Amino acid sequence: MNPLIKIFRTKIYTAIFLLILLVGIGVVGFKSMSYYTWIDALYMTVITITTVGFKEVHPLDDATKIFTIFLILTSVIILGYALSVITEYILSKNNFEELKQKKMQKKIDSLKNHIIICGYGRNGRQAARKLFAYNKPFVIIEKNKELVDKTGNEETPFVLGNASEDDTLLQAGIDRASCLITALPNDADNLFIVLSARQINKDINIISRASQETSYKKLKLAGANNVILPDKIGGDHMASLVVVPGLMEFVDNLSIVGKSNINIEEIAVEKLTKEIKTIKDLDLRKKTGCSVIGYKDENGEYIVNPEADLDLAPHSKIIVLGRPEQIEVLNSVYNID
Repeated sequence: MNPLIKIFRTKIYTAIFLLILLVGIGVVGFKSMSYYTWIDALYMTVITITTVGFKEVHPLDDATKIFTIFLILTSVIILGYALSVITEYILSKNNFEELKQKKMQKKIDSLKNHIIICGYGRNGRQAARKLFAYNKPFVIIEKNKELVDKTGNEETPFVLGNASEDDTLLQAGIDRASCLITALPNDADNLFIVLSARQINKDINIISRASQETSYKKLKLAGANNVILPDKIGGDHMASLVVVPGLMEFVDNLSIVGKSNINIEEIAVEKLTKEIKTIKDLDLRKKTGCSVIGYKDENGEYIVNPEADLDLAPHSKIIVLGRPEQIEVLNSVYNID
């Protein structure tokens, strides 16, 4: 929470305390000085503090009149203080939200090749946590501000709005983004976002969630590079734990996210060598301890457990496996960010 808002809240609590104290003093004073009932004493206190001008319950003696004058003067000061604090708090909160949004938009405008997450539900938050762990810049689009305020933080840039609108996507920097993750629960909404995003940025990598298997082809035709069905993946994973439990336990223990515990890394061959070589020539096992377990050629085709004499083509990638400390050595030897 902003320190300025905290100060104003403290002032409000102080004002409320002073008002309660003033009412208590008034009730006790009228009760003891004029022998009113508790209800009459409260009534006299309220009409005196609010200065409504109603007639007193019983005629007042001189001592009670002096007490009433003191109560009126004190109430004017305290009520004036309370009103000014509340008004200032409301105005400052509105101004703070506006300044916060402007600051956040300025941060978003400075981003390039970032990731946009549409929807901050369960899948969206999980994606955000993974990207944050890997220090990848991202922007969240969510129309429910309460959801962002409850589960997000001030460091997470977000755009409040409907992701299916072009203006909202442009506000999130869709024309400069490298990837879009649309994780809305409704397939029709995801389909519309994919169509809009592909029209604005033809080169962006789009990953879409789908709830129904029938939506898979539609999302691919609309322009999604990858379509994920969370329910299908969850069911397959649970079945695999029955069929091959040991293998799945091993896979679950592999980490692909996080600077300190990563086990698998995908690396462009241009970062490993300037000349075209084979996997054997790289000799990664000897230099870093990592093993090459996969190869992705320039056309996007994968080869699992490639041969050592496989030529590394330009714009291709290799997938390596190793312990966290071995991956760290690999990154340091080849200056991989």
